[in-house]
Amino acid sequence: MRARLRSKTARFRVLSTSSSSSSSTTTFPAVLSPTKTDLNPKSLSRLLKQRPRLSQLKQIHGQVIIQTYVSHSSLIDSLIHCYLYAEDLTSARTLFSSYPLPSPTTLLWNITIKAYSKLWNCQESIKLFRQMLVLDRDLLVFPDVYTYTFVITSCSHQMCSVNGEVVHGMVMKSGFESNLYVGNALISLYSVFVKMEDAHKVFNEMSERDVFSWTSLIGGYARHGEMTRACDIFDDMPVRNDVSWTVVISGFVGLGRYSEALSYFQDMLFDDRVKVNEAILVSALSACAHLGALDQGNWIHAYMGKNRISKSSNISTSLIDMYAKCGRIDCAIRVFTGISRRDVHNFTSMISGFSIHGLGKDALHIFHQMLAENVTPNEVTFLGVLSGCSHSGLVEEGSAIFYNMESLWGVVPKIEHYGCYIDLLGRAGHLERAFEVAKSMPMKPDIVIWRSLLNSCRIHQDANLAEFIINHIMELNSPDCHGAEVLLSNLYASLGRWEGVAEVRKLMGQRGNESNPGCSWIELDGEVHEFRVSDRLHPQIVEIRENLKEILEKARLGGYVANTMQVSFDLNEEEKQQAVAWHSEKLAVSFALMRMPPGTSIRIVKNLRTCEDCHSALKAISKVFNREIIVRDRSRFHTFKEGDCSCNDYW
Repeated sequence: MRARLRSKTARFRVLSTSSSSSSSTTTFPAVLSPTKTDLNPKSLSRLLKQRPRLSQLKQIHGQVIIQTYVSHSSLIDSLIHCYLYAEDLTSARTLFSSYPLPSPTTLLWNITIKAYSKLWNCQESIKLFRQMLVLDRDLLVFPDVYTYTFVITSCSHQMCSVNGEVVHGMVMKSGFESNLYVGNALISLYSVFVKMEDAHKVFNEMSERDVFSWTSLIGGYARHGEMTRACDIFDDMPVRNDVSWTVVISGFVGLGRYSEALSYFQDMLFDDRVKVNEAILVSALSACAHLGALDQGNWIHAYMGKNRISKSSNISTSLIDMYAKCGRIDCAIRVFTGISRRDVHNFTSMISGFSIHGLGKDALHIFHQMLAENVTPNEVTFLGVLSGCSHSGLVEEGSAIFYNMESLWGVVPKIEHYGCYIDLLGRAGHLERAFEVAKSMPMKPDIVIWRSLLNSCRIHQDANLAEFIINHIMELNSPDCHGAEVLLSNLYASLGRWEGVAEVRKLMGQRGNESNPGCSWIELDGEVHEFRVSDRLHPQIVEIRENLKEILEKARLGGYVANTMQVSFDLNEEEKQQAVAWHSEKLAVSFALMRMPPGTSIRIVKNLRTCEDCHSALKAISKVFNREIIVRDRSRFHTFKEGDCSCNDYW
């Protein structure tokens, strides 16, 4: 008898969905040759309530078919629920389409529409909604507030707002316009498609609002750069949560308004009702990284330790990035080595950190370590590696990686990768080869690539090739020409060819082209100070300028000689020296020497490439004043110490 039972029955285990922390399981008999009494609808229903894994769900589904229970609507309901829970939309949709009754219930329509509404540019939710609308009214299956909420959500994931606007009209006719969830979905819809007046109108007409209503409207304005409106609404918000703060702080970071992002972060810390989340910390660390605000970045790191906030992969990556961009590559290494299980983002951040410090060989070492740990590099990883090779003159190593990206790692080079490789070749003096790569690349070169090429021409004093490149751009009728013209003008000036400077400047004037002014930032006592070229706005600017004159006089004793080759105006030598004297990083250094204790390292962030004159001046200042001066310009770090620079004059 026991032998017959063993041959007749088997066992399979279904994971329990109990909230208990133990890994308890529930065991059910699975009959190989079952009878109606062995597996009846009730027993199958009990199995489905356990939310089985997909493989087990398929077995149960098979038993439903074998036992001819496909006409039991409750079982089909449970199967659809389970397939949706397991994210098997195809199986769920097949069952839904062959539902045994004339129509699934409104609940089933809603959960199926909801499942598809999460997918980008997927029309299935809208198709299901249309099918629901044409059902026989005698079936008593009608769209409710949840139906409209899910359909509107799907409409916000489409390529245009037309479907959403049509559904909004139907909402108005159905009388659901005052519903909280429908209103929230409509605000999100109009925010996505930059129809903020419509979003605000929906918000104003809502009889009830929750924190999501306010946050969604704020997020809409923030995403489209209207931070003043976003902050006005935020200030009026009756109750804020961590998501509300995240939207505002990340909004400022996304617009490059990093000081304001940190200001709001500090305000948030005084709100006892809000707990700092990962997104807020990542945004705040990103702001510190861009500003070079090391003190504030250190404080955030310490705050995390004090409050026992676990370091996720995103937070660790942000810490590595922050320390690297604030000039503390040693701290970045410490964070990196402390990660027990490193992923592609951690490796990429460390590689990029070494690259901006000009430590190309170290970047390559981490890259090979990444491969040894079987972590697959991504597009950003290769940008970091190629950039590191560029700043260190590693032409052979960079070429080998660039030409094997697709064959070895499956990454097709994009325009950014071509830009890094062209920069690598140009800096190393392979100008003709770099130009050929630019002309033969599979996509149209952008201003970054032309700027890189012309900068290489400037470094190697090749005005003829620079002119040829400019003419080539003009023949292509490229809108990027004006950015290249600035560099050509500077190159002419460095060679003393003032007729060329005048001609290019005249052409730029006719087109109304403007170049970005130099700007530098320095953090002092937790406050970030900004300086612009020839600045007159800083409260202490008069004192700063007077101090700078004395600094430059002492720097000349340390070997500094003003380099005026790139002054792009035909002035006398004294006027040229005056022009380069007021560059933003020199003003920042003057301010630092006035306010910071002797021996303290000076850390500056600049938006443009450091010019030759400032580079020479900062080397001399570091020697005369016995100061370490760390400057992060547009492309890399320069650490000036005892009269030398970490870049070895290769930038």
